[in-house]
Amino acid sequence: MAEVLVYVDHVDGAVRKPTLELLTLARRVGEPVAVALGAGAGDTAAALAEHGAVKVLTHEAAEYADYLVVPKVDALQAAVAAVSPAAVLVPSSAEGKEIAARLALRLGSGIITDAVDLEAGDEGPVATQSVFAAAFTTKSRVSKGTPVITVKPNSAAVEAAPAAGAVEALSVTFSAAATGTKVTSRTPRESTGRPELTEAAIVVSGGRGVNGAENFAIIEALADSLGAAVGASRAAVDAGWYPHTNQVGQTGKSVSPQLYIASGISGAIQHRAGMQTSKTIVAINKDAEAPIFELVDYGVVGDLFDVVPQLTEEVKSRKG
Repeated sequence: MAEVLVYVDHVDGAVRKPTLELLTLARRVGEPVAVALGAGAGDTAAALAEHGAVKVLTHEAAEYADYLVVPKVDALQAAVAAVSPAAVLVPSSAEGKEIAARLALRLGSGIITDAVDLEAGDEGPVATQSVFAAAFTTKSRVSKGTPVITVKPNSAAVEAAPAAGAVEALSVTFSAAATGTKVTSRTPRESTGRPELTEAAIVVSGGRGVNGAENFAIIEALADSLGAAVGASRAAVDAGWYPHTNQVGQTGKSVSPQLYIASGISGAIQHRAGMQTSKTIVAINKDAEAPIFELVDYGVVGDLFDVVPQLTEEVKSRKG
């Protein structure tokens, strides 16, 4: 069976959930070979092996932290040369898509971004995408070179599948461009204790109907009761009620959680483009004609200031 390279997204050896999802998808089309780079790369092996990696290629160097994405592209290019994989899978983050695009260009290969599913095909992996603001679902495959595919978080369930996970050192020679853009400083984002928006299984979002920054406490309370991430519509972000980092939509972040709760969001196409692939969608809006109700699984016509606190209390009582 052909090998499939999986780029490992990790923080000091702690593997992030989207990578484990990629291993699940990789097993459908070949044998997963993980590529872990940077500080703590060797510490990823146990988690990767537990989820199906037959081999873990590692390389630790200061360049991965000191410079932008080019060193990682150099490493993946070296991994492709060493393995000759059937495909390269990368998490669909902002950085991941830049790495994938640069890699595809170097390889002279086709690229598919924001896939939501992957299956084996007679002529290579077939990727499913949700396109045109999730109005259509397409299936496509790369017809030239080694397919480079980025996959949206929450596209597959994480499945344990113990494998050998043999650790091998990857030989990497950095290109002249690798040190072209240096990272001069980093400021850690203040932790809220909530899950990362794009990786969360549950997202609770507020929109124009929240009517003020101070009222987002209601949205946060519901999110905390569910162990969810907090999102916001563009209208709420533009009004300064919530940080841009939490914006869900075409010009914000795309999410695909198991449950998405939209409170006080009308459902403009810009917002729908960022959340329409959610597995279950619940909307709370006092306007029965709001466009959001066209795509929901469950809709509540009512004032969010009445409905959301009651929902929060119900969740707490059931958990208690």
